[in-house]
Amino acid sequence: MLPLQIVVIGGGAAGFFGAIACAKANPDAKVTLLEASRQPLAKVLISGGGRCNVTHACFYPEELVQNYPRGAKALRGAFTRFQPKDTVAWFAAVGVYLNIETDGRMFPVTNNSETIVECLIKNAATFGVKLCISTPVTSVKQTSKDQGFDILLKSGETMKCDRLLLATGSSLVGYKIVQELGHQIEPPVPSLFTFNIVDQKLRELAGISVNSAQLRLSVGGKSQLQQTGPLLITHWGLSGPAVLKLSAWGARILHESRYQATLLINWLPHLQQDQVRQQILAIKDEWAKKAIALHRGVDLPHRLWQYIIARAGVTTEDRWAGISHKTLNQLVQELTQGQYLISGKGAFKEEFVTCGGVKLQEVNFKTMESRLVPGLYFAGEILDIDGVTGGFNFQSAWTTGYLAGVGMANNS
Repeated sequence: MLPLQIVVIGGGAAGFFGAIACAKANPDAKVTLLEASRQPLAKVLISGGGRCNVTHACFYPEELVQNYPRGAKALRGAFTRFQPKDTVAWFAAVGVYLNIETDGRMFPVTNNSETIVECLIKNAATFGVKLCISTPVTSVKQTSKDQGFDILLKSGETMKCDRLLLATGSSLVGYKIVQELGHQIEPPVPSLFTFNIVDQKLRELAGISVNSAQLRLSVGGKSQLQQTGPLLITHWGLSGPAVLKLSAWGARILHESRYQATLLINWLPHLQQDQVRQQILAIKDEWAKKAIALHRGVDLPHRLWQYIIARAGVTTEDRWAGISHKTLNQLVQELTQGQYLISGKGAFKEEFVTCGGVKLQEVNFKTMESRLVPGLYFAGEILDIDGVTGGFNFQSAWTTGYLAGVGMANNS
């Protein structure tokens, strides 16, 4: 019997992991990895600020899937077969150890993404994967039922293979190939981005952060989604984990609204609105003769407090004794339900995540094989799967890549 000819298109995290898993599971298979650019694993190299957030220390599939705005149901079973615990063990077995940070993110102990890139390239070579860089693919055709694929390269050459793994990320060429082979694509739109807020006074606070704020997204007057977490004020508006998570869950809603929406911010999420009111009244009694701008009595950065009271109509000269009932109500409102207009999206430089891709019902998540085209497999961001920030997108790449690799290796 001739050895299986396996081709993986896409030299990112999912493609490499799939190629290695396949070559390791079936040493007789001939595995070729095609990467269009000169630099494989480019996204891995720049991820996590050059540190590479490999995965997240969440070892229970039912909890892990809660970090995926799209793909949670499909990944539930997949994570019982390969999850963060397996990722940690896989890298440890080849001499790469990971640290857990206080927020659960896991990075290589070297704090250098090159460690991960070198590890994957070295292991691909060790298991006999043939890496072809600068080898863009223009189209793929199924030769005939169960007979494999013809891959047309930009150079004009044609490659043949028995099984094919598409791990092309959010590449338009990848989507085109998928559709030519008969699959449907959920339209791709950005996920994980920051919010542009047109408010010069807010932007002047760039660099100020709070450990916890509750954000609620309102589109067309309807409150849609909410997230609580750290918040960072930037030169263009707002960022930080709470914003990034909200942008991921609201990716499609925000795209449909052309990134025009209202953001409601509760700066004191650990308190009920009535508790905030009582706290403000207590401050008013205790510091009646003190300037409101200088005596805040709530756990917020001083400059942020001054910004918030100005929004409530309080001047720098106003004293607590003179604050009217109406102004006090406005201050409570600003602290617990301040409204900020989102006027667009910014970039999140450490992640480039897209929601959308191959429809998940068309894929068998036990093996990652197409339910429509025998011998065709998928892994990584080409699928309609995306996670919030924190290593979850890499974990779905490792999981789907591994399952696809093992699935392709099977001789039957």
